[in-house]
Amino acid sequence: MSDVKANANGAPVRRDLRTPLARARGLGSGKSGTSHFWWIRVTAVVLALLVPWLVGLLVSMIGADLDSVRETIARPWNAILLTLFAVSMFWHTRMGLQTIIEDYIHARSLEIALQFLAIVACTLGALASLYAIARIALL
Repeated sequence: MSDVKANANGAPVRRDLRTPLARARGLGSGKSGTSHFWWIRVTAVVLALLVPWLVGLLVSMIGADLDSVRETIARPWNAILLTLFAVSMFWHTRMGLQTIIEDYIHARSLEIALQFLAIVACTLGALASLYAIARIALL
């Protein structure tokens, strides 16, 4: 069933599919859904490409001593890819949590509090990871 109808002159007129309450409140699209959708997909692809590399890196360090592990992580490409992995992982997690909170939490005050906690937790996790990678790579 199409949402396009014809008026008396035969010209197409789009029918508003919102409820009367939504029309009265002026609520409509937040205009950010497409961007959110694509960034979730981009970070998922980046993570899908980096996880096999990370597993291989971790497997190659089984039984290694601390100095050789530090040396492996300090190699420029490994540090760069670990940084990309950490940023992508926390960004992807943040967007996923946002979607879950928006879909399943209906009390506005609880939703705001959980969104804030998700932002803080993901930001702190990303900063801690970046600090650890930089400290290992630069020392």
